[in-house]
Amino acid sequence: MALKLKVSNISCEGCADIITESIHVMQPDAKVDVDVNAKTVTVESAASEESIKQVIVAAGYAVEGY
Repeated sequence: MALKLKVSNISCEGCADIITESIHVMQPDAKVDVDVNAKTVTVESAASEESIKQVIVAAGYAVEGY
Protein backbone atom coordinates (compact mmCIF):
# COMPACT_ATOMS: atom_id res chain seq x y z
CA MET A 1 0.00 0.00 0.00
CA ALA A 2 1.37 3.39 -0.96
CA LEU A 3 1.13 6.17 1.57
CA LYS A 4 1.13 9.74 0.21
CA LEU A 5 1.94 12.52 2.65
CA LYS A 6 1.99 16.28 2.19
CA VAL A 7 5.21 17.68 3.67
CA SER A 8 4.96 21.46 3.46
CA ASN A 9 8.56 22.40 4.23
CA ILE A 10 10.34 20.38 1.52
CA SER A 11 12.32 22.96 -0.42
CA CYS A 12 15.04 21.15 -2.37
CA GLU A 13 16.55 17.85 -3.48
CA GLY A 14 18.67 17.89 -0.31
CA CYS A 15 15.45 17.72 1.72
CA ALA A 16 14.29 14.82 -0.44
CA ASP A 17 17.56 12.98 0.19
CA ILE A 18 17.33 13.48 3.97
CA ILE A 19 13.74 12.20 4.09
CA THR A 20 14.54 9.22 1.86
CA GLU A 21 17.61 8.29 3.93
CA SER A 22 15.67 8.62 7.20
CA ILE A 23 12.94 6.26 5.98
CA HIS A 24 15.51 3.79 4.64
CA VAL A 25 17.24 3.64 8.04
CA MET A 26 13.97 2.43 9.56
CA GLN A 27 12.79 0.34 6.58
CA PRO A 28 15.65 -0.45 4.15
CA ASP A 29 13.43 -1.96 1.44
CA ALA A 30 10.86 0.87 1.41
CA LYS A 31 10.13 2.53 -1.93
CA VAL A 32 10.28 6.28 -1.37
CA ASP A 33 9.38 8.98 -3.90
CA VAL A 34 9.74 12.63 -2.90
CA ASP A 35 8.22 15.24 -5.22
CA VAL A 36 9.88 18.53 -4.28
CA ASN A 37 7.57 20.65 -6.45
CA ALA A 38 4.34 19.08 -5.15
CA LYS A 39 5.80 18.83 -1.62
CA THR A 40 4.70 15.21 -1.28
CA VAL A 41 6.34 12.03 -0.02
CA THR A 42 5.00 8.71 -1.31
CA VAL A 43 6.13 5.62 0.57
CA GLU A 44 5.52 1.93 -0.16
CA SER A 45 6.55 0.08 2.95
CA ALA A 46 5.57 -2.57 5.48
CA ALA A 47 6.07 0.05 8.21
CA SER A 48 3.03 1.67 9.78
CA GLU A 49 1.78 5.09 8.69
CA GLU A 50 2.46 6.36 12.22
CA SER A 51 6.11 5.26 12.22
CA ILE A 52 6.74 6.77 8.77
CA LYS A 53 5.28 10.10 9.92
CA GLN A 54 7.41 9.99 13.08
CA VAL A 55 10.59 9.43 11.04
CA ILE A 56 9.80 12.39 8.75
CA VAL A 57 9.04 14.66 11.72
CA ALA A 58 12.20 13.49 13.53
CA ALA A 59 14.20 14.46 10.42
CA GLY A 60 12.90 18.02 10.87
CA TYR A 61 9.98 18.13 8.44
CA ALA A 62 6.31 18.91 8.99
CA VAL A 63 3.72 16.36 7.87
CA GLU A 64 0.41 18.14 7.22
CA GLY A 65 -2.32 17.00 9.59
CA TYR A 66 0.14 15.39 11.99
